[in-house]
Amino acid sequence: MTPPDSSSDSRALVRIPLVARLTLSDFRSYGALDCRVRAKTIVLTGENGAGKTNLLEALSMFSPGRGLRRAEIGECARRGGAGGFAVSIEIETDGASAQLGHGYTPGEGRRFRLDRAPQASARAFADRLRALWLTPAMDGLFMGPAGERRRFLDRLALGVDADHGARAGRLERALRNRNRLLEEGVSDRRWLDAAEQEIAALGVAVAAARQETVARLGALIAQGRDDASAFPWAEIAIEGELERRLAEESALAVEEWYRAELAASRRRDAAAGRTLTGPQASDLSVRHGPKDEAARACSTGEQKALLMGLTLAHARLVAAMSGIAPLLLLDEVAAHFDARRREALFEELERLPGQVWMTGAEPALFETLRGRAEILRVTPGRAEPM
Repeated sequence: MTPPDSSSDSRALVRIPLVARLTLSDFRSYGALDCRVRAKTIVLTGENGAGKTNLLEALSMFSPGRGLRRAEIGECARRGGAGGFAVSIEIETDGASAQLGHGYTPGEGRRFRLDRAPQASARAFADRLRALWLTPAMDGLFMGPAGERRRFLDRLALGVDADHGARAGRLERALRNRNRLLEEGVSDRRWLDAAEQEIAALGVAVAAARQETVARLGALIAQGRDDASAFPWAEIAIEGELERRLAEESALAVEEWYRAELAASRRRDAAAGRTLTGPQASDLSVRHGPKDEAARACSTGEQKALLMGLTLAHARLVAAMSGIAPLLLLDEVAAHFDARRREALFEELERLPGQVWMTGAEPALFETLRGRAEILRVTPGRAEPM
């Protein structure tokens, strides 16, 4: 596989959308906010609970899914408000402006607008904006359950394939449908045959998208390996039966095998109450490259640096594959690192083509960014230049 081209000529072809204005109405802790920014790097600083993460969450919801907190949509509405909310951003890309909006109204659900024209979903924004994020909730990724790593893996795939989230969602619904049919003991095999045919097709598509993303990300990481980097390079792989077979067989052959496997395992899956074989059982394997050690065996500091390195590499991959420099949202990451790694992080972020939004409670963490970034002081309901 040819790794994505990271040459200067390739970077020149990347579009760089910059958020120039963020407006909120009844979103989380904000009754109303109109925030205008000018810089490529935005720092939000303020006391815990002031509303810094809420601003990142509002931006993250322009990506398919439920945003960086994975909250139920109604939870994003301000307490004491009317029950709904609205978020709008103005982005500038190579001299052209666009307005993106999303909101929620009780009883009507979510709504999306692009230049004030209604859209069916957040998928409509993918040709204008890609958003990636790293939050403190992800610190335990390597030590936590496999489900968290699969969710992380799907976010990696979604960054480069805007349709991946919809496929993964359809697969989840198809698996729930099969589990219900098995639980109810449906006697007509045609119902299960149809359900398993859908699962096999979707399962192979989801596994293939994950596998391609990991292969391309691994190739990009290998291209820029530096054992002396503050953010160690990672070896990544997917552990799963479908993924193993896809590396050796055609997608059609794997789909036929998976469909037969589902039919043969009905009794076992009925007893377990879930489908045991498929991409919903796969795991993401990550190793600390310079140490040749499993990420879960590394120290907490090493794990955080490794995760940051993966995030930076993924941002470069998204830019190379989509042609859009992603918006990178980093919640409280600077506090995790000592002064040397923190400055190394700032330098890495400046080398990325896309806009970066960072949060941190202590202004001193960002002292070296004065003059290099736009720093906003966040207080309850407000975000103003320092």
